[in-house]
Amino acid sequence: MEQLFESKYWEGRATARRFTEREVTKELIAEIVKKAARAPTTGGMQLYSVVVTRDADIRKRLAAAHFNQPAATGNCIFLTFVADFNRFNHWCELRGAKPGFSNFESFTAAFIDTVIFAQQFNTLAELAGLGCCYLGTTTYTASQIGRILDLPEMTVPVVTLAVGWPDGKSAGAERLDPSVFIHEETYRDYGDCEIDKIYSDKEALSVNRLFVEENGKPSLAHVFTEVRYPEANAVKFSEDFYEYISSQGFKWPEKKCEK
Repeated sequence: MEQLFESKYWEGRATARRFTEREVTKELIAEIVKKAARAPTTGGMQLYSVVVTRDADIRKRLAAAHFNQPAATGNCIFLTFVADFNRFNHWCELRGAKPGFSNFESFTAAFIDTVIFAQQFNTLAELAGLGCCYLGTTTYTASQIGRILDLPEMTVPVVTLAVGWPDGKSAGAERLDPSVFIHEETYRDYGDCEIDKIYSDKEALSVNRLFVEENGKPSLAHVFTEVRYPEANAVKFSEDFYEYISSQGFKWPEKKCEK
């Protein structure tokens, strides 16, 4: 335990966005996936799949679906982690059992399973010396990614990792001190002065001050709310994702009218 906590991995842990030409072998990926699959999962059902993409043409199409962000256009492979009830449903039906998983709760279980599995893979891959970058755009263009990967009903892409051998050392990202998000026993809300103190260091970083200046905004908060994650985009992506999830067989319950 002491060796784990003292590992230099945790101190230098960073997202990789540039990769070398060195091949990431199928054998290495298979071994990491095998170990990652020991992660916790709902009822032992393992409600996920992972699509490993090496083909240059398919990677090019996936990169476009991820808005050609730098990590997606380099020398990497794509691992698309998919919430998957297709396989489990097939097994149930083959045994004469009627699956009842086309609902929001079941989708949530598969979503959580998939995220846990993906992060377990990410950690193990980095410990093996690989570089990883989460492409946070998977849910934005889920329907497009689903078509590229030929995903059947009852499957939904959740997260994507660009994986390769890192080209150089990436700068570590800033993180809030754990004391500000550990709540003992119950949640303790924040006062204005405490919020000012919590985010002052983040706002003072030169890279963040540059973001504010380049975008002509009055504060870093405005960069997040008006440039990086504007509400209009979130609403549009939400509508598209909801529509795609429904088209894949997961139905949201209709709200009952009050009499």
